[in-house]
Amino acid sequence: MSRLLEADRAIWHGTPDLALANEMAAGCSIGHLGIEFTEVGADHLVGRMPVDHRTRQPFGILHGGASVLLAESLVSCAATFAASPDKACVGMEINANHLRPVTSGWVTGTARPISLGRRSQVWEVRIVDDNDKLVCVSRCTMAVIELP
Repeated sequence: MSRLLEADRAIWHGTPDLALANEMAAGCSIGHLGIEFTEVGADHLVGRMPVDHRTRQPFGILHGGASVLLAESLVSCAATFAASPDKACVGMEINANHLRPVTSGWVTGTARPISLGRRSQVWEVRIVDDNDKLVCVSRCTMAVIELP
């Protein structure tokens, strides 16, 4: 049974360590695309990604797959911070609506939970451009599993 969250309630188990999360991400696709985890609040995680040669598609605009990678990276990190210390979180499903093209600068994503259950979590990510215009909305469902 999952519970809906109140906006002012801290959802994290322990204190999220953004420096460690960024260090762990540096050697994989997250770091390769320049994604950085930048802020943690009581009920959200924020990260950003450059719009450059690594994240644009051949027509010169932000690749939708890069937006999805940003969204799932934020949710994977946030879900792990929100889960019990003896659990791990893995993606089950993700969808994204790409609303506006971006050609340069940065995009910033904010991940907020919709539902945190013992076996699954559902998160929403809103990605905006440098002018705070909505670029993409994504929803991701995570499975909460025993640590391998």
